[in-house]
Amino acid sequence: MRYFKLLSIILTLTILTVNSKADTPYFLDFKYILNESEAGKKAQTFLKNKLETGIKDLKNKEKKIQEEEKKIIAQKKVISSEEYKKQVENLRSKVKSLQKERNNLIETVAKQRSKARNELLKNLNPIIKDYMKEKKIRMVVDKKSLLLADENLNITDDIINLLNKKIKSIKLN
Repeated sequence: MRYFKLLSIILTLTILTVNSKADTPYFLDFKYILNESEAGKKAQTFLKNKLETGIKDLKNKEKKIQEEEKKIIAQKKVISSEEYKKQVENLRSKVKSLQKERNNLIETVAKQRSKARNELLKNLNPIIKDYMKEKKIRMVVDKKSLLLADENLNITDDIINLLNKKIKSIKLN
């Protein structure tokens, strides 16, 4: 009788272990979804254009400052030392202003990129939950956390299609 109880416990644990292993975890590539979804692409294009436009403006201002510096250097012997010092200080303040403007541009774009990512993730979570319920999936893992996996377990394309149906773009302003 005692052996029968022990055997039944071992058999029950074995069956439970086998059943838990039967639940296959699926995976998706968050980075790919964020970069390749319609809303993600539009956000990236917007941010890239904003950054490029800002950098062009900064380069134009930098060229003007360099030209002004050349003029000041050329006038060094003609003007008084006090006037020269005033012009150099003025030039330095313009350079500081330009550096602040560059930092503000980079910071603004970084904040907007973070906001876009958070907004996409906020919309992505319910989509993944619904997909998991529909397909009776118990676990989804990010691809970057995997070493190797069967490509048949990749649900990235399905999730991108669902995300594209739900949102087309993200407000960044």
